[in-house]
Amino acid sequence: ELGPVYGYQWRNFDGFGRHFGTDQITWLINEIRTNPDSRRLILSAWNPNQLSQMALPPCHTLAQFRVINGSLSCQLYQRSADMFLGVPFNIASYALLTCIIARICDLKVADFVWTGGDVHIYSNHMEQVKLQLERTPRSLPTLQMPNFKTLEDVLNSGVSDYVLNDYEPMDNIKAPMAV
Repeated sequence: ELGPVYGYQWRNFDGFGRHFGTDQITWLINEIRTNPDSRRLILSAWNPNQLSQMALPPCHTLAQFRVINGSLSCQLYQRSADMFLGVPFNIASYALLTCIIARICDLKVADFVWTGGDVHIYSNHMEQVKLQLERTPRSLPTLQMPNFKTLEDVLNSGVSDYVLNDYEPMDNIKAPMAV
């Protein structure tokens, strides 16, 4: 149990008990649709009012979205960045979130920008990092997903509704989790 972190903050910011907080995802989608030129399209997982209730304060803390010429971009700020295990997963997750929000808002997908604060590689991951750096990157896959119109459409979708075409994964590299 992680406590009120990440998705909880996205859907229930400052909520507790029977008091429901702000649904940032619903707000973000509405704001993109009604005020796409806004510079305030922010999704935040950092809530100082509830940090003490979290198992670990959020590492990926803030995502800013931007609509330019009918395309949606996202910049993620990550305050603490485990470059071997965490960051690749976080980049994939927020890139998918950007694709989903763009689809709901009938926009194209533009850029995903990642920014890190405390960027690190744990000492017990060095051999795995060296192995990763010896690999030759493969061609990138393309994402196929349903034509969502609402957030409810997304919530009613399943894993099998998302397909990575031309995905050629390499063997995984195992490493212990470091906290």
